[in-house]
Formats: sequence, C-alpha cells, structure tokens
Amino acid sequence: MVFLLASLISLHLVTLAMLLIATLEKSWWIWDDSEIKDLWYNCFHDNSTETWLCAATNESDWLQSVQALMVLSVVFSSISFLVFLGQLITMSTGGLFYFTGFCQSFAGLTDFAACLIFTFHRKEILNDTRDLSKGYFGYCFILAWLCVPLLLVSGVMYIHLRKKQ
Repeated sequence: MVFLLASLISLHLVTLAMLLIATLEKSWWIWDDSEIKDLWYNCFHDNSTETWLCAATNESDWLQSVQALMVLSVVFSSISFLVFLGQLITMSTGGLFYFTGFCQSFAGLTDFAACLIFTFHRKEILNDTRDLSKGYFGYCFILAWLCVPLLLVSGVMYIHLRKKQ
C-alpha cells in the first residue's frame, strides 16, 4: 500500500511538472532553428546578439481556447493534488478518493481537448502564410500529449484507491 501511494504521488507530481512545462515553455511549433511559436509568444533567434527576441502571439479564438484549456488542466491537476493531501489526513479509513480522481481525469480531458484543437487548427492558431510542412511540432506539444494518458491513468487509480490505516 505504501509503495502504491508513493508511486501515485510521484506520478502525479511528474505529470504536474510536465503540464507546467508544456503550458509555459516556448516550443509548441518550430518553423526552423531560428523561429519558435508557442501558446504565449512568437520568438525569433537574433544571430548577431545570440539571443531570442519574443513578442506576444496574435490572438485567435482557437489559440485562446487552447490557452484556457491548458491552464485549466494545470489548475485541476493542482487542485487534485491538494485535495488528495487533505483527504489523506481527514478521510476515515475505507474512504475512496473520488473527487481527487475526477479532478485528475478532468485535467486529462482538458489537456486532451487542448492538444486536439492545436493539432487540427494549427493553421488558424499559427496565423502564418507559410506551408505547414516546413515546420514541426515542438517538445512542449509532445509533452502535452504525453500528459493525457498519464493524467487519465492516475485519475482512474485515484478513483480505485481506498484509504487504509
């Protein structure tokens, strides 16, 4: 039981860290080695100063929905973790962690929706005239997709977890 609890807590913290990185870091779409776009900024590499110059993204309805869903996913996963810690202390023996599991599963579903929207509406989100085949998905997009099954699995594990002494 202690091993299951420790592994579930570590899985939760790892997925929460991955969600934060995927939401806040600057690599959702890469045009080439000198231009990166993410949910919040468009960044260009300046070769003369060897720095990244970033400007806010052009807002579109699809981009705002992806931003909102990713932030919701982080919020629900955080709430889920805090509620779980509270339930460990206050819940009576034999209780189930339903609320924690549902919050974590909902975080997985909102992350899934954000990834799907970005996948299928990237032309409108990127708002660029270039051919999409000249760019590729960045590591933050891949991290967001990796979080989906991890969040859903941990949510199901929380739902089936029963508090013991």
